[in-house]
Amino acid sequence: MTALEVIPTERLELVPLEVGHAEEMAAVLNDPALHAFIGGAPEGLEELRARYARWEAGAPEPGTSWCNWVVRAREDGRLVGTVQATVVGDRAEVAWVVGTAWQGRGYASEAARALVGWLRDRGRTVVAHVHPDHAASAAVARAAGLVRTDVVHDGEVRWESVAAV
Repeated sequence: MTALEVIPTERLELVPLEVGHAEEMAAVLNDPALHAFIGGAPEGLEELRARYARWEAGAPEPGTSWCNWVVRAREDGRLVGTVQATVVGDRAEVAWVVGTAWQGRGYASEAARALVGWLRDRGRTVVAHVHPDHAASAAVARAAGLVRTDVVHDGEVRWESVAAV
């Protein structure tokens, strides 16, 4: 997989995630409502640092790349969420999260569009799985150019886009 780089958009920058982002991101992600469709609970700072350290170290499976970015709002420089892709061969599984305080501004759609475009430019087929009741996340997938399929995996609907030709 290509080395991660800053991906600029009109209002955002997707910045390669580092352990040093954990402190600011712990506050961004500290809302139980963010887990309504995925389960679990917000992680504490040390848990988040440990997870980011694992992500920075890379996937233990040969041929798998973990690509993680924090999403920074250009207007004030604050982190507002994350986007990620797990890349295996020519397929990338993507996910996104925007902190509750920044939802409703189109940040998730803008960040997901940039991520999907970056991956497609590198010849990847992009896939996301969205809970069938999560209308906002389905709207983000649609805005990112993904198409809903009839495939359901672990209770989530598969959205996909074919690699750029």
